[in-house]
Amino acid sequence: MRRLLVAEDDEVTRTLLAAVLRKEGYEVREVADGSEAARLGANEDFDLIILDLGLPGLGGIEACRRIRAGRADAVVMFLTASGSELDAVAGLDAGAVDYVTKPFGVAELLARVRAHTRRVKPDELVAGRVRINRSARQAWLDEEELRLSPREFDLLEQLVSNAGRTVTRQQLVAALWGEWYGSPKTLDMHVLSLRRKLGDDASKPRHIITVRGVGLRFQP
Repeated sequence: MRRLLVAEDDEVTRTLLAAVLRKEGYEVREVADGSEAARLGANEDFDLIILDLGLPGLGGIEACRRIRAGRADAVVMFLTASGSELDAVAGLDAGAVDYVTKPFGVAELLARVRAHTRRVKPDELVAGRVRINRSARQAWLDEEELRLSPREFDLLEQLVSNAGRTVTRQQLVAALWGEWYGSPKTLDMHVLSLRRKLGDDASKPRHIITVRGVGLRFQP
């Protein structure tokens, strides 16, 4: 049975959400503040953690950071009532994989929950000289460990898991940030930094190849 943690300070919303999820067959743990969410999320194994962005005590963004610091493979989804693009981007930058704006439809929420809990990925990826351990969030070029930011790791993981195939810019943005309305240059900056760490010459890259007008391809 999939285990979920629901952190929501509004009792009515939390109770209804937990009831819906239990009806779908999930085991649900409920908390009402950010500190408890951070403690449980960092120390227990949940398939998905649903955090309200405006949690009391310790805000949702900081709770997410602490959870990810304790468990690098934790999967976090935010609930936000603000509808603010900046709040959503801040949550995704803190390590969340997705967000849902309140009020939300039950069908949409359940679809997102299923999407984030159904897939079991191989723990290790290898493509040419690059090796990735997903659960440890570590990557190596030959025998040298790469020092990557969270977004650089996510980008490399997406490219290596599709090695030899072109991944569109839209697919990469969706995988790294979910819904995104910021500057398209943000992805380019992450690509440039990742290329440097892989020893790629930006003018003649060997590993991360730009497919003009489409996206990127990782060449093993």
